[in-house]
Amino acid sequence: MSTLPWYEDVSPGRGTLPPRAWYARSDAASLSLNGEWAFRLSPAADGHDDSFAAADFDASGWDGITVPGHWVLQGKDGAYGAPAYTNVVYPFPVDPPRVPSENPTGDHLRRFDLPGDWPATGGAVLRFDGVESCARVWLNGTELGEFKGSRLAHEFAVGRLLRARDNVLAVRVHQWSSGSYLEDQDQWWLPGIFRDVTLLHRPEGAPADFFVHASYDHAGGTGGLRVDCDVPGRVTVPELGLDLATGGTATVPVEPWSAEVPRLYEGELTAGGERIALRIGFRSVYVEDGVLKANGRRVLFRGVNRHEFHPERGRSLDLATMREDVELMKRHNINAVRTSHYPPHPAFLDLCDEYGLWVVDEGDLETHGFEELAWRGNPVDDARWTPALHDRAARLVERDKNHPSVVLWSLGNECGTGAGLTAMARWIRERDPSRPVHYEGDRSCADTDVYSRMYPTHAEVDEIGRRADEGPEARRGLPLVLCEYAHAMGNGPGGLSEYQRLFETHERCQGGFVWEWIDHGLVHPEYGYGYGGDFGEELHDGNFVCDGLLFPDRTPSPGLLEYKKVIEPVRIAAGEEPGTVSVTNGHDVADLAHLAFTWSFRADGEDLAEGLLEVPALPAGRSAAVRLPEPPAHPAGAETVWTVRAVLARATAWAPAGHEIAWGQITAAAPAAAPRTPAGARPARAADRITLGPGVFDARTGEPLAFGAVAVTGLRLDVWRAPTDNDEGAPWQPDVRYGTLWRTLGLHRMRHRTDEVRVGPDSLTVRSRVAPAGRDLGLAATYRWTSDGTALGLDVDVVPEGEWTVPLPRLGVRLGLPGTLDRVAWYGGGPGEAYPDTRAAARLGRWESTVAGLQTPYVRPQENGARIDTRWLELSGGTDGVRVAGDPAFWFTARRWTTEQLDAAAHGTDLVPGDVLWLHLDHAQHGIGSQSCGPGVLPVHRLSAAPASFSFTFTFTASGGQSA
Repeated sequence: MSTLPWYEDVSPGRGTLPPRAWYARSDAASLSLNGEWAFRLSPAADGHDDSFAAADFDASGWDGITVPGHWVLQGKDGAYGAPAYTNVVYPFPVDPPRVPSENPTGDHLRRFDLPGDWPATGGAVLRFDGVESCARVWLNGTELGEFKGSRLAHEFAVGRLLRARDNVLAVRVHQWSSGSYLEDQDQWWLPGIFRDVTLLHRPEGAPADFFVHASYDHAGGTGGLRVDCDVPGRVTVPELGLDLATGGTATVPVEPWSAEVPRLYEGELTAGGERIALRIGFRSVYVEDGVLKANGRRVLFRGVNRHEFHPERGRSLDLATMREDVELMKRHNINAVRTSHYPPHPAFLDLCDEYGLWVVDEGDLETHGFEELAWRGNPVDDARWTPALHDRAARLVERDKNHPSVVLWSLGNECGTGAGLTAMARWIRERDPSRPVHYEGDRSCADTDVYSRMYPTHAEVDEIGRRADEGPEARRGLPLVLCEYAHAMGNGPGGLSEYQRLFETHERCQGGFVWEWIDHGLVHPEYGYGYGGDFGEELHDGNFVCDGLLFPDRTPSPGLLEYKKVIEPVRIAAGEEPGTVSVTNGHDVADLAHLAFTWSFRADGEDLAEGLLEVPALPAGRSAAVRLPEPPAHPAGAETVWTVRAVLARATAWAPAGHEIAWGQITAAAPAAAPRTPAGARPARAADRITLGPGVFDARTGEPLAFGAVAVTGLRLDVWRAPTDNDEGAPWQPDVRYGTLWRTLGLHRMRHRTDEVRVGPDSLTVRSRVAPAGRDLGLAATYRWTSDGTALGLDVDVVPEGEWTVPLPRLGVRLGLPGTLDRVAWYGGGPGEAYPDTRAAARLGRWESTVAGLQTPYVRPQENGARIDTRWLELSGGTDGVRVAGDPAFWFTARRWTTEQLDAAAHGTDLVPGDVLWLHLDHAQHGIGSQSCGPGVLPVHRLSAAPASFSFTFTFTASGGQSA
């Protein structure tokens, strides 16, 4: 057998220095090599000579490319290829370690001079922080070596090769390598030098590596510090009065580091002519009595999974974008990050240390595509690959070991099982016994210290929490961490509140990480944001790459706002005694001294009074009953509500003073009985028209044609919604994919038959049947219209007929109104969308929006924009308007395209506003769930076909929205 080329060899590489700790600040000189590089792309890996690496090579005819960056995102008109997305399946034949001959290869050249003050003595290190998928490197015509491991740091010793002027750095990058088999990580395949390239001066005798051990004894309130270094040196921490030799140990009183109180002590390591800045956080993380603890307290992860992503730059992130991510997380009550599925840019962990986030730091390892082959040939169970796995574990741990934010090492993701994982876990424990080990893919938990799961149902989480689950006894003694749950794809996820109650009820259930942080929609010239298949991929997984709590431009989605409310660390609810509010501190560590509390009192949605509320600085886990002030005078019969908010008392690094952390609403008085349906006016029938008060109806069908001066079209019973990603479900969930079941039943093409139009002495009654073609089931709908001469009342009765075995998507009426009605005001839940199992963040109030502002711009269009618990709404624009009140409270959705057009759209650019405003008035909606990857809709949130009655009252308004 012929020798494999280096990029197909299973070894991790050659010529690189041993991995070491990364640090941001030192007094040693450094030179960034980021910027414009010369670039040449070839379609294959074979047939290239190394002449381009020669010091005198003329690359003047090459194109330019930006480093850090991915070449497929920089070529004009696809000149450098295109991004490709797969979730599980490899985008090349599975024949490890071989890769296709069609292997795009990018040659990169960078010429540079040393700064004038570059030290004349000592050595130098050339550092690459991330290259996909492999790199071969030359400096000034001398080959340095090659490496694999795309999201890992690699360094070369280059001091002997440097010259003052005209250095030539050459890097050859192949898109595919043997390492690609270890990097099948549910993301875009994006080749290139996508992280920093840096030249670092190394003073004579400078340390190659150091390890900061900073523990915390919660019983004594003391921190233990030891800094191991490969050369002798000293460590100083002025604030603690410490000055000790490397390898020595000190114990001093300290404040511990936690995600809630990220206390860092500034220190310095001086060794071998280099002064290295340290930021030391004292904390201890361990499993005790089956519970994961930090500093003696149980930890509850309110976390997210985070791929590195930018809609224009892919995985190439600058510091400002990383900081934006961290600040958004903190502002939305998130306290933990899993770095799915690889170590992040090292600067991100510095930010986690500084701002306070628990981190599950994950190895650059996933072999998910082998699942399609029943795990045949899986590299993690093949001894030939073990050196590569060991290299990835070592580069993870050695780079990130000094970050207090890192509390769990994760071996990787979705790799099945195998001896290679056991070897990785063994090495990690020997190198760093201070942190537990995580891995989800082995239910035996043979190599882990926590029981990790993905997407279990609520019932299963409850069972595990009660330690009633089946499995090895050793596993039942481990804490449960959901490394992925609540799939945030499209509209959703639903069921977050029910998960959180389980986490807070069962000590063993220690929270989890929502999948995931951001939609990976890449900027597309035609679609705005593109997903799998939009860039010409033959094999792809569609919009499964758009499953984040942020939209691609980092705008929070309704899902993130819901998650913020669900995980808020302060619970505010009605007290046991009238006139009191219960406040519970749900923090792991912090008391409430950093928060201020306010109250406001509303009557029918209008603010009447507000003020400060005195709440004690409760320790973590404690509750108090706090008396509210006497309510102000308010109209009799009004619906009155207290709103209590917890806000930052002082500005922090991540939010200004007054930023809202938590809120709760307490009903003081329910609304008076809903007004009776207007009646008294007599209908009049002409040849083709029926009039009733301000309403004009078609005499044949009974459909309304006008409400006063407002034209009306298409009012009918409505049960269809454009299926959400969670309605559609994942392909591996064929039995409960509601979108498929609904389409199979024909709910997207319901037919409407008018059975009777009857004019009574004070009403117009229309009986109809709504049913799908080819089926013997349907819905009998009766519409009864009444009027007092000014307003119109509509009573709707619905009775299912036949055997309904699936829930309905929605139940209500829809009607078309003039598109000039572009302003909306309502009293109900808001300000954002909400559905039965995504309603925690909807607070009762009066809200306003444009019709355009009601739309949620999911990358793949789908059902969106419903406002919950609506008492009334007003639509206005031009000289006319409509006011709708409901009994009971209802959902409304308003948009300038039909549900059918929304259903047919693949991208937001497919939705073109029309001249008709389609208003949906829903009595009920089916829940959302998380079935795009996880569990479906809980039974309590399913909309079963059952008899229903609901009413609306329509009045007509003059310009400005005032009732006529």
